[in-house]
Amino acid sequence: MMRKLRIGMIGYKFMGKAHSNAYRSLPMFFPDAVKPEMTAICGRNEDAVKLAASQFGWMSTETDWRELIARDDIDVIDINAPSNAHKEIALAAAKSGKHIFCEKPLALSLHDARDMLVAAEEAGIKHMTGFNYRFSPAVQLVKKLIESGRLGTIYHFRAWFLQDWIMDPAFPLVWRLQKDIAGSGSHGDLGAHLIDLAHYLVGEIDEVIGMSETFIKERPLAEVMTGLSAKGNKNAPKGKVTVDDATLFMARFKSGALGSFEATRFAAGHRSTNSFEINGSLGSVKFDFERMNELDVYFTSDDKDVQGFRRVLATDPPHAYAEAWWPPGHTIGFEHTFIHEMLEFTTAIAEDRQPEPNFRDGVQCQAVLEAVECSIEERRWVKISEL
Repeated sequence: MMRKLRIGMIGYKFMGKAHSNAYRSLPMFFPDAVKPEMTAICGRNEDAVKLAASQFGWMSTETDWRELIARDDIDVIDINAPSNAHKEIALAAAKSGKHIFCEKPLALSLHDARDMLVAAEEAGIKHMTGFNYRFSPAVQLVKKLIESGRLGTIYHFRAWFLQDWIMDPAFPLVWRLQKDIAGSGSHGDLGAHLIDLAHYLVGEIDEVIGMSETFIKERPLAEVMTGLSAKGNKNAPKGKVTVDDATLFMARFKSGALGSFEATRFAAGHRSTNSFEINGSLGSVKFDFERMNELDVYFTSDDKDVQGFRRVLATDPPHAYAEAWWPPGHTIGFEHTFIHEMLEFTTAIAEDRQPEPNFRDGVQCQAVLEAVECSIEERRWVKISEL
């Protein structure tokens, strides 16, 4: 069994830091796992990427992703650059025989996402899409409850991802608000996570109908952008916001279950409320990532005098990943989902299987995203099979 994987990472800001932390932490807490070797990090700004390499623990730097991919001391290409760069980098990495980890959304369009999947499969490489919320122990518990039948027939999946970080009209026009770079706004950034959780837990979506709104049409041009923060002058020239600020849609699953989805960056007081509720014939579950170690569970089989939602703390065995972390009741955080994600990725490569979620899941998510956009434009129900 291989003992290490040499990583070349493209991107060094928000997700770059999260991925770097995961690579560094993985061998400490999962000593039997394949060790990621942080070989090279790549970014266009030479000074900034060198600083990131020093801070995060990378061995070398590149300023041209093509040179990174061409290196013979790299096994894996990790793509966490903006969405408009994903396809070109992934196609080149696949052609060179490198395994690929790519952040979501997989691409700017379903057509591009499908091209990426075809290239990866033809190259025979391993590929993974970065849907990290699957790897919360509480979400893993939901999966277990559904697959074991303890929630019965699933009737409803309702989900909402609420943020408020761009509510100020003077907040600068960052790349996430530009369609040609990001692909979409809250829909693709936040809604993509909800869609993947729905696919993972409930199954494929059959048809959708949606609506969206851009509340602030223009914003001052940004001077500095870092992750979800930015600096600018409110009196600076303005640019057009070309993505949605909020998108809501309803869905019907192939199983017959019904779904509702809400993604917005205009929910005052919600820093990052990523939540869902699932209702089945034998029970229900409620999850909120702001309290990610907890799951509210209800079973209809409980005696009537004690029926009600119970709080389950998913921090100790037999809950997923618990054996690697702290004593019972000692919680974990956002960064741990990435560590679990990288555990799946590196283990799958070592075991010669495709990791989950992979590019197929990324394509499936992209199909729903585009079906919702089509529905909004044409004001009708849209079947995923139409695309």
